[in-house]
Amino acid sequence: MLGNGLLRIAPLTKCITNGGTTLLCRTSPLNRIQTCLYAKKAAAKGKGKGMMKEELKGPEVCRDPVRLTSYAVGVNILKQGEDPKLKPHEDYPEWLFQLNLGMPKKLHELESDTWEYWKRLRKENIWRSNRLHKGKKF
Repeated sequence: MLGNGLLRIAPLTKCITNGGTTLLCRTSPLNRIQTCLYAKKAAAKGKGKGMMKEELKGPEVCRDPVRLTSYAVGVNILKQGEDPKLKPHEDYPEWLFQLNLGMPKKLHELESDTWEYWKRLRKENIWRSNRLHKGKKF
């Protein structure tokens, strides 16, 4: 393993100098020391780099159909307390049941005199511009 290291410490033994500048330096093979030794892996103690990290677990999924139909499950953001109970449909505003919960509408499906149309048009133009400038260098 002598002399095979990436970095070596080589003391100067015989140097030929010419007016203060070094022209040739010889080193002895016995003086070369391998310096890129890899450290041994430390035993895992407590928290550190060698420890396996515990995976974060999300909230438990409620599968009870009675609870899902009578409570707004997952709405409570506090640690304590319960989810709010659902009210009858008559107590909620009409626009709530007309919200689009599916995929967003395409540009050609929207009317051209609405705010949603112009917002979608601007977004698609930004996407197009980003695709065009993706491969170009500064």
